[in-house]
Amino acid sequence: MADPWLTIIGIGEDGLAGLSEASRKALDDAETVFGGERHLALAGVTRRGRPWPVPFDADIVLSCRGRPTAVLASGDPFWHGAGAGLAEKLDANEWIAHSAPSTFSLAAARLGWRLEAIACLGLHAAPFERLVPHLAPGARIICLVRDGKAAGDLAKWLSERGWGASAFWALAALGGPRESIAEHRADSFAGDLGENLVAVAVEARGGQGIPSSSGLSDDLFAHDGQITKRPVRALALSALAPRPGERLWDIGAGSGSISVEWALCGGTATAIEARDDRAANIRSNATAFGLAHRITVITGSAPKAFAALEAPDAVFIGGGLDIAMFDAIWSRLAPGARLVAHAVTLETEALLGELHQRHGGELMRVEIAHAGPLGRYRSWEASRPVVQWSAVR
Repeated sequence: MADPWLTIIGIGEDGLAGLSEASRKALDDAETVFGGERHLALAGVTRRGRPWPVPFDADIVLSCRGRPTAVLASGDPFWHGAGAGLAEKLDANEWIAHSAPSTFSLAAARLGWRLEAIACLGLHAAPFERLVPHLAPGARIICLVRDGKAAGDLAKWLSERGWGASAFWALAALGGPRESIAEHRADSFAGDLGENLVAVAVEARGGQGIPSSSGLSDDLFAHDGQITKRPVRALALSALAPRPGERLWDIGAGSGSISVEWALCGGTATAIEARDDRAANIRSNATAFGLAHRITVITGSAPKAFAALEAPDAVFIGGGLDIAMFDAIWSRLAPGARLVAHAVTLETEALLGELHQRHGGELMRVEIAHAGPLGRYRSWEASRPVVQWSAVR
């Protein structure tokens, strides 16, 4: 690497003593050293130190381009740190990094946990609901939190959702002379530990968690009756074939249940819904499942609402498809993109039949009946039939 002007340095609670010779040399040579006030204090940097602006802004570092500059971050700067945010704005020959053990690595080492089997989350600037997809009996999770008060709030959040029996470790100042580790039950955690808390570790006990199969219970969603029901939703998701990192357009999203289950598979979704009250339900569901960062809600009607959106990898249309909407969507799809449309009216069913004849794919009619009371006996109660057309562009 040819003479980079920026050095990104991971520093632990042991300060200068834990830094490599290359890191200490970069600090000595730097005209300016950026970092949090805690990082600067750990490194003993005073006159040349510049605390991070709040909120974080990489441009202040870029203003020093071409002059010897160092950045201090906690542990591994590329795991919930500033490293990637800086590197993506620079050419490869402009920077070099010297990482230290991450807080996750130190916590796993103290507890004897397999790091590859643990969910590692940064909750210092994210809602606790991000835990929801990871909570299951026996699951082990390490979370970065803002401070001791946040640890208490997290323990309360877990207890209110049925996970109060979980083992709950508070890990403070890991790797330094003030290191402390204390185990509690989540529902008996006393709360505020001051400002030194770095991480919380949880071994989940007492709750059930979200099933990993498609077709979650309708009762898990806020809705007004406008929801793709569980069995039909499972069929739709099977045809949509979600993959991590892919983008979905969920048109006429209703409750957003399709978007939620897509995002649980690791993708992102744009839920388009014309009614304000239903759009509010989608946002509520996205938040409850810890997926608000993966689901974007647009209040509006298709095709106008998605005119400025990036092309999707898959599209779901829960109802209301017409030829104008289809043409606007189909023309945007790249080869290999999937489209799944449902119909409950004869008019839309006829359109799906025409589209199947023209574009191929799979057309099926789904009729489901549930057992219900009939006097002293039981009988089948039929749901409205749904026609599903699925095709690959």
